[in-house]
Amino acid sequence: MSSEWVTMIAYFAVLVGVFYFLIIAPRKKQEKKHKDLLEVLQRGDRVVTIGGIKGEIARVKDDSVLLKVSDTVQIEMLKKAIAFKVGEEPE
Repeated sequence: MSSEWVTMIAYFAVLVGVFYFLIIAPRKKQEKKHKDLLEVLQRGDRVVTIGGIKGEIARVKDDSVLLKVSDTVQIEMLKKAIAFKVGEEPE
């Protein structure tokens, strides 16, 4: 192989490495943190959904939660729709 090919392969490897560390690795870390949050949700937690709805968890099911948004209104939402707990806002 000529030195031109080796140089081109080296540039490609560096580009893939930079892409991984700037885009893929942080996204995987964020997804793991969100998954961990969903696993520890419990009754009484105040949360915000991805749609911006704030409420308190009234009941936790396998893949959904019952979210109390006022004294008389409760909505059932998928756990995946929970963005974060109040007081633990993402960076």
